[in-house]
Amino acid sequence: METDKELYEGFLKGNTNNFDKLVLRYKNNLIYFISRYIKDVHIAEDLSQDVFVYVLLHKEQYNFNYSFKTYLYMIAKSRAINYLKKESKIVNFEQIENVCIRDKELEDIIFSKEDVHSLKEALHKLKPDYQVVIYLLDIEEYSYKDVSQIMQKTVFQIKTLAFNARKKLKEIYRKEMSLNEG
Repeated sequence: METDKELYEGFLKGNTNNFDKLVLRYKNNLIYFISRYIKDVHIAEDLSQDVFVYVLLHKEQYNFNYSFKTYLYMIAKSRAINYLKKESKIVNFEQIENVCIRDKELEDIIFSKEDVHSLKEALHKLKPDYQVVIYLLDIEEYSYKDVSQIMQKTVFQIKTLAFNARKKLKEIYRKEMSLNEG
């Protein structure tokens, strides 16, 4: 299987099939990522197409120092926020304060495979930034550095956001589980 870098280099040399392979590789995850912001799958699909069109039209702008996936997600986040601004639906996010980071308990919940439906329900009750940071760190397994680039925040802000998101998710998840048991 060819790496993203190999496919992109071939695309730059004129092989459009390589670009199609990259689209197929990332299309669904990109739609899911954008839907964390937009909450409408059809619009998320349109925006994901816009992301790929942007890459196609500005193919020389990609910097090989970053992963192609990170590059796509950075563009996607920008497109989603621009859409929300145009629709006047942008959410003001609270400023995050210094907090110690611990996340092992949430990882155990996420990867335990038990009650996945309840976890998904709990995830959807989080603020959009919380959903995005959990998705990128715990599901897509991006590094804090990559997530900071995608979300245009410092690594410290991402760690703090992740801590608060995981704390809130645990709270909601426990509440859901206690309601289901009782």
